[in-house]
Amino acid sequence: MTLEIWLVLTIIGIAVALFVSEKLQIDTVAMLTMVLFMATGVLTPAEGLAGFSNPATITVAAMFIISTAIFKSGALNSISTMLTRVGRKNYLFCLLSLMLIAGGLSAFINDTAVVALLMPVVIQVSQETKISPSKLLIPLSFGALMGGVCTLIGTSTNILVSGIVQAHGEESLKMFEFAPLGIVFLLSGVAYIFFIGRHLLPNRKLSKDLTEDFKMGKYLTEIILLPDSSSVGSSIIDSSLVQNLDIEVLQVTRDQGKVLKAYPSMVLHANDVLKVRCDVEKLKKLKAEKGIELKSERKIREKDLYLSHTKLFEAIIPPNSYIEGKSLKELNFRAYNYGASVLAIRHRDEILHEKLTHVKLSPGDVLLIAADAYQAEKLRMNEDILLISETERSSYDYSKIIPVLLISTGVILTAAIGLVSIVVSALVGVMLLLLFRCIRVDEIYKAIDWKVVIMLAGVLSMGAALDKTGASRLLSGFMVEGIGKYGPHALLSAFFFITFMATNFMSNNATAALLAPIAIVAAEQMGVSVKPFLMAVTYAASLSFMTPMGYQTNTMIYGPGNYRFSDFLKVGTPLNLLFWLIASLLIPFFFPF
Repeated sequence: MTLEIWLVLTIIGIAVALFVSEKLQIDTVAMLTMVLFMATGVLTPAEGLAGFSNPATITVAAMFIISTAIFKSGALNSISTMLTRVGRKNYLFCLLSLMLIAGGLSAFINDTAVVALLMPVVIQVSQETKISPSKLLIPLSFGALMGGVCTLIGTSTNILVSGIVQAHGEESLKMFEFAPLGIVFLLSGVAYIFFIGRHLLPNRKLSKDLTEDFKMGKYLTEIILLPDSSSVGSSIIDSSLVQNLDIEVLQVTRDQGKVLKAYPSMVLHANDVLKVRCDVEKLKKLKAEKGIELKSERKIREKDLYLSHTKLFEAIIPPNSYIEGKSLKELNFRAYNYGASVLAIRHRDEILHEKLTHVKLSPGDVLLIAADAYQAEKLRMNEDILLISETERSSYDYSKIIPVLLISTGVILTAAIGLVSIVVSALVGVMLLLLFRCIRVDEIYKAIDWKVVIMLAGVLSMGAALDKTGASRLLSGFMVEGIGKYGPHALLSAFFFITFMATNFMSNNATAALLAPIAIVAAEQMGVSVKPFLMAVTYAASLSFMTPMGYQTNTMIYGPGNYRFSDFLKVGTPLNLLFWLIASLLIPFFFPF
């Protein structure tokens, strides 16, 4: 083993550890890996930066734009309306329809956008039918994941692997090459959820209204006792806060920031800042209590916005949002969102007790936001945050539906029949959307998920480094010697298993970029077709069900569904094992050795 190979494997090992630990954002880790390869001389600058001009990276960026144009046109609104009607009638029919609709849409549209579209609808249906959201949101995410493996453009992973294949001198993957087995995966997964998985889904308590769904426990917030408060001069235990509102006081801050531990006999003073624990309903009562001011809403009053005009909204931080990794203080959230105020934060299944303004926000975090009608509309237009407590949508230009659908269909068909490559087809589609004014230039820049684009460019350097140094040949040699002796079927099965296990704990694209070059070399060493091994890696990298961090859509539904980590293990593990068995048996059938 040469020094260069040791260096490459060390850098990749560090990258994998960072991916799993989530200490740094995925795009940051990918860029760090690329820079290390160039700084150590493993890759030249031209080789390291080649990922930015790779057809896969350009195609993914273009597909983000096309998906956004479809979404903004309002073409999908009728689907939301239909699903709402179905959900009111029968849970099983709703479950089946939800997964098939999510799967069908995700075959052609970014799966994160599909979940963002359908999640508020699912939550509304849950409220109207008294079905717990936890019974529907995992099926929504899983359906979107399974639909994504049915076409080349269904997920960025498919496009990425196609680019890697092309770089190795092989024929690129075709638009519907994934479809036969992808449909098998989708239908098998839907059948599993329908007959078995739904019984494993948790049935978390359904609250009385949508705002209470955010509660899922109790929230920590801070209030100010104004001089005219009836609680001033009373002990905590005898105050109206405790006696009338049943509020739990945890901490008192007074006299230039001095923090005191709250005890029952402590007498409350005017202008005391109290850290209290209360649920959503009590928070509403606090807003109406004379002499009480929510500390987080002081600036709203300065702008003459009255609390009586505000409502409480649930919102989540979507994956790859600009907000990710930043605190409310860094964002200047109130100014950034026209005075809307965050009252509480829930991170996965824990209530955060730190001061809200200093909490670093993560994808999937659920925020409780107080906003009036104007602020709420502005929040709906903010692509860095997703309101999920109401299904109202911003106005759409329905005159754009027909040109958007025609152009999108043209992109798919021209690539499918081989008239032009997918990257050319997608770029032509983007230009036509611009020329027909279906999307504006400023909307294009917002539509592209730059974190994904940068991450793709970065992870492609891993494959380049593995190939250049011979590390991929070394690693594939170990697999061929250890497992290949049992035949190509056993080796293919091993690649599928390793890929889906790795994807559950690190980026699906990083997993594919790491394992695809090894799979190509392994197939060549065994003297069999590369295609079945590549398809095993491609399918497995997108079929991640065992953890909430395994795929972006799983992260999105974690908080709103009030899920726990164990829920994904319980429902997702049998599904992953089922797909492992199906893949081991059917990939060689659809893609012969």
